[in-house]
Amino acid sequence: MDKNESTMNEDSIPEIKLDLPAMKIELARVYASCSKRGLTQTSKWLAEINHALKSTSLPPEHLPAPELSPGPDLDTYTLAKTYFDLKEYDRAAFFTRNLSSPLCQFLHLYSRYMSAEKKRLDDLVDTVVSPDSAQLSQLKQLRVELEQLHRSNSLDPYSLYVYGIVLRKLSLPDLAIPVLCASIRAEPGHWGAWLELSCLVTSRDKLAQLDLPEHWCRHIFLAHTYLELQQNEQAVEIYFGLSKAGLADSTYIMAQVAIAFHNMRQVDQAVTYFKQLGEVDPYRLDNLDTYSNLLYVKEQRVELAHLAHRTNMIDKYRTETCCVIGNYYSLRSQHEKAVVYFQRALKLNPGYLSALTLMGHEYMEMKNTHAAIQSYRQAIEVNRRDYRAWYGLGQTYEILKMPFYCLYYYKQAQELRPSDSRMLVALGESYEKLDKTQDAMKCFWKAHCVGDIEGGIALLRLGRLYDRTNDTDQAAAAYNQYIIETEAQGITDRDEQSGAYKYLASYYLKQDMLNEAYEFAMKCTEFADVREEAKALLKEIASRRGVGREGGESGSVLGDDAQNSVIASRLRPHLVQNSPAAGTLSPRRDLEPVNLNFTP
Repeated sequence: MDKNESTMNEDSIPEIKLDLPAMKIELARVYASCSKRGLTQTSKWLAEINHALKSTSLPPEHLPAPELSPGPDLDTYTLAKTYFDLKEYDRAAFFTRNLSSPLCQFLHLYSRYMSAEKKRLDDLVDTVVSPDSAQLSQLKQLRVELEQLHRSNSLDPYSLYVYGIVLRKLSLPDLAIPVLCASIRAEPGHWGAWLELSCLVTSRDKLAQLDLPEHWCRHIFLAHTYLELQQNEQAVEIYFGLSKAGLADSTYIMAQVAIAFHNMRQVDQAVTYFKQLGEVDPYRLDNLDTYSNLLYVKEQRVELAHLAHRTNMIDKYRTETCCVIGNYYSLRSQHEKAVVYFQRALKLNPGYLSALTLMGHEYMEMKNTHAAIQSYRQAIEVNRRDYRAWYGLGQTYEILKMPFYCLYYYKQAQELRPSDSRMLVALGESYEKLDKTQDAMKCFWKAHCVGDIEGGIALLRLGRLYDRTNDTDQAAAAYNQYIIETEAQGITDRDEQSGAYKYLASYYLKQDMLNEAYEFAMKCTEFADVREEAKALLKEIASRRGVGREGGESGSVLGDDAQNSVIASRLRPHLVQNSPAAGTLSPRRDLEPVNLNFTP
């Protein structure tokens, strides 16, 4: 990661110290415990972290001891665990119902939870997430039993984890958070508990209030949660710190850094990390749906086709594979086929956030607003921190011409992505439609200040609003800055530019600054939609110049006075920078809405 670390301030990367031999011992112990309990995703994660420490040896005397001694309990556990692995959860729960050891108690409770969850998913109709009341009643009954066991301190760390996820499924986050924190304090190496807790953290304030142990998992948890909260820079700093501390070979951290760069719209760096990940672990499908999003944005059809073929060859029935293929068809504008693959991903995992959001986008392309709203709402039910779903709902209601709804959803998206100019521009346009001009101006101004990633669209909207409020000087400043920025980006054929050029030509003509007016009027002739008006402006300029020459006053119109005027200084600073009198001009006031104080 050295190459990408060099792009960041070295001082911003925290110094993290890890006791690698102790980590190795703990990973072996927790992996054995999670594997026995059927916690497959956590076991996989622990194994990947352990593999990143392969150069650190584990002394034989530190191998984990068995949790059950040979006897009837071990035989019953072995039978129940076999049923659990085959997804026969009710059978597993039945055979472990009278066993008292922590391992068997966990398997019994977790089997009952997985049984209720499996039945809920099996009962889904189409793509509508509406859990059957019978399955919820099973979870409620399980909650009552777990609560009694919790009061009597009869739950081990893993059973506390089950209690926490049951409370989360019943939408009781305030009760789930302390239970999961207790589970983490008792067994800090259990990554699954940290992950469930991260899903319940909705703000940095709530994150700071958590009572968490000092542990190496805490660093990874903070980085993961920052990533979920769109605090991408802080997440990357922690991941770089972990890499320096000894986890540079971790594929998990490499993938998380790639996702962070994806969120920050640093597409090339994100693609580099995903390519590096593909070289290290070519059959890894995790997070490849995000990689396909990057290739989609870059419109790299060949690479996306190759990725779709490769994932299909590895496992055609993985959710990531379905999303990659869906993105491939979407890039080819075959939206119906794309929807089929996103629906297949949702049949495999009804709570798969990426597929829900992408399917909403496809329905938008197909002008099926009702289905798009349904998909985006489901995505929000899965994860309220997904700004793409909130933004998608705002766009959908914008098509339906319901500006008050737009305003609400765009506000939610903007709160999740406060420095994303797209959210601010969308919010400003909603305020504009509701005739809240000052609020709209604030949004467009902040969108310009945070960095307009849409090529100056915020300045264009701001100029239009200034024009509407008869503040012609500020409108001209906004349009002029828009022209400067778009020309700097190499954009010369955008339709909006013609309107900006025409406005500036008319503005300078009214100010009797004929050189500037002529320059912009000539620019207008390059655009078909304003060419005739540009010709009329040029005739007017020629006429005024003729009058000026006849009166012997051409110097006052075209000479140094015009260049040294305060307006010229403000609107066309490059015209005066080489002037001898430039140092005596008023300070440049490029687009300075003094009375606008933006509050998100």
